[in-house]
Amino acid sequence: MINTNTRVRVARPSRDLAAAERFYVDGLGLSVLWRTTERVSGEHDLVMVGLPGGNWHFELTNDPELPLDPSPTVEDLFVLYLGTPVPADLIERLVAAGGTRVAAHNPYWDEWGVTVADPDGYRLVLSTRTWDA
Repeated sequence: MINTNTRVRVARPSRDLAAAERFYVDGLGLSVLWRTTERVSGEHDLVMVGLPGGNWHFELTNDPELPLDPSPTVEDLFVLYLGTPVPADLIERLVAAGGTRVAAHNPYWDEWGVTVADPDGYRLVLSTRTWDA
């Protein structure tokens, strides 16, 4: 049964796992929760990033034998509800770690936050709002 303790994994392909890791770990401040440590033919290389003890994480994958080019759209969003103004140094770290600040496709996100594309083009929204479900 699905409940508030349900764990969530979002898997995304990446052209360059090291670049994706820099963005989400050095830029955003997530932790590496697990990674493949050796190349195994027929298996994906991957790195999992998230918050230790959290209920969600990203699985960033790359298969050098059968490469898949990421194809994010402007509506493929990962939204973090910060509940505070977005710190300027956080945006600077994300850009220094390979991100690109972009205008949101939906103006709502420009009004209520900042959008940064990761190295593969997926969009991270840092929202100033809170999430009250």
